[in-house]
Amino acid sequence: MTLLDHPLDTHPVTPDWVKHAIFYQIFPDRFARSGRIGGMDLQPWGAAPEFHRYMGGDLWGVVDKLDYIQSLGVNAIYFCPVFQSASNHRYHTHDYFQVDPMLGGNEALRALIDAAHQRGIRIVLDGVFNHASRGFFQFNDLLEQGQGSAYRDWFHVETWPLNPYDESRPAGYAAWWGNRALPKFNTSHPAVRTFLWEVAEHWIRFGIDGWRLDVPNEIDDDSFWQEFRRRVKALNPDAYIVGEIWGDAHRWLAGDQFDAVMNYHFTRPCLAFFGARTLDHAMNERSGTGRVEPMSAEAFGARMEEVARLYHPEVVRAQLNLLDSHDTARYLSAVGGDAGAHRLALTFLMTYVGAPCLYYGDEIGLPGGPDPDCRRAFPWDEARWDHTTLNLTRRLTSARHASPALQRGDFRVLHARGEAVVFAREHAQARAYVALNAAVQAARLPVAAEPGRYRDVLSGRTFTLDRASEIDVPARGAAVLLPA
Repeated sequence: MTLLDHPLDTHPVTPDWVKHAIFYQIFPDRFARSGRIGGMDLQPWGAAPEFHRYMGGDLWGVVDKLDYIQSLGVNAIYFCPVFQSASNHRYHTHDYFQVDPMLGGNEALRALIDAAHQRGIRIVLDGVFNHASRGFFQFNDLLEQGQGSAYRDWFHVETWPLNPYDESRPAGYAAWWGNRALPKFNTSHPAVRTFLWEVAEHWIRFGIDGWRLDVPNEIDDDSFWQEFRRRVKALNPDAYIVGEIWGDAHRWLAGDQFDAVMNYHFTRPCLAFFGARTLDHAMNERSGTGRVEPMSAEAFGARMEEVARLYHPEVVRAQLNLLDSHDTARYLSAVGGDAGAHRLALTFLMTYVGAPCLYYGDEIGLPGGPDPDCRRAFPWDEARWDHTTLNLTRRLTSARHASPALQRGDFRVLHARGEAVVFAREHAQARAYVALNAAVQAARLPVAAEPGRYRDVLSGRTFTLDRASEIDVPARGAAVLLPA
């Protein structure tokens, strides 16, 4: 299904700031430890991550690192869950109105939002609304009071007694993917609906700039999300609502529910083309992306044009594009440690239509396999950083901020053959041209440009181009051409 299959009878409106945004995704337990919160048994910072242990990163640590984040050209941060929880990833929510004390509590989030906003950096939080946890008060009441609980209808009770821990017996209640640590909400119950909507409103009033919604398709109810959007947008019309939908998302992107989704349609082709030579198939099969087969330039160009037309243009410009996340192997590891493939993919991420999102540490070449290895602690020893990738990232973000074409332009493939792709980004009178050479030898590539002088922001070279021009692009390299 594509946009062409539908008359343009709906006109989604998405936040304008997202078209200018470069996001940075942070897994709070693993980004930075402030040292302000003591008395905890923690893994050593940088130890191999475990499913059930903490590294002790906190929101005060993020405040301390805002200079670094801003130096990347980032102007929006998406956080994995921050609410009180008995898990290092905090998808097991205990209290939706309290930031986890291990992260610094509500005081730390207040300080973070204020400091970030002073720098022009927006804050988006993760909303986990399809399930709670065994420690959630209303579910705990159900465990204590049994059939007499005032909250029995908040969940899907199937049999009595309930068995939240004994794996040898039925749980007695519906749980997310059968994980009895995560009891599913009964979101058809009016009190549950109101509770979750009030959570959304509370944190928008607190000052956050949007919600990333965890597997929202598992609340299979358009009216729930329509009311969610109505309430959030009534408080902040510029709030960003982005859903974690891995497949087709037309149902949620008609303008009455989400602004955009996490664009895994972008992720897989980037693995398949830039990593075609070095894909780690075994790793990808164990990762959220699943098995990926190599893709030619012709197929890649055609697929990315299709992805750019998949939804209404207003939605496409607000899509959250990503190479990896806390749910996948890190891109660098997924392509077998091929730094060249990673840098080409980063170049494409920053020059494609939609909002690019860096997963913390990708900019310095942090590796990581499937969960929990993709959630490593950020190595703050700069001697361990890949400075070539870091410098490339900063050049790319600077170019994106400087170019209306890269921020808002349409996407058009000019050349796709073998291992090379050339495309244009065009917005009004603004133009940008990008040439990507994934081959192991240099290539002379055609760039059919509007006549004029252009500068490659990666090499500093300048060119006089026209519609018959060709330029030399290094092996496993790229050129990003903006008007000089």
